[in-house]
Amino acid sequence: MEDHVETSILFDFYESLFTEKQVDIMNLYYNENLSLAEISEITNTSRQAIHDIIKRCNKQLLDYEEKLKLMEISRNYNEMKKSILQSLNDIRDEYSDVSLIKKLEEIEENIKRVL
Repeated sequence: MEDHVETSILFDFYESLFTEKQVDIMNLYYNENLSLAEISEITNTSRQAIHDIIKRCNKQLLDYEEKLKLMEISRNYNEMKKSILQSLNDIRDEYSDVSLIKKLEEIEENIKRVL
């Protein structure tokens, strides 16, 4: 199941690099959770062809991520954001100066907009 979710996330990053047919099939398989047989029926394509397309797309996704690392970069940004926001909260909890807290809140809002 974890691979299924990760593949779906990868596909969100790289979807624009695939053909319309590949996008339709991958969405039906990963987002709609349809079986190969159901997708085959909907797309008028053989079950084997659907299997091959999904397998090729999965390989392409891994290749794209290996080279471009968009998911890895996104995860790193999210971790940095969490860490920065936690540090701001720690400072806010430690100090009671109103002007400092106001400035920390401004910084927090800017971080949320940027990251």
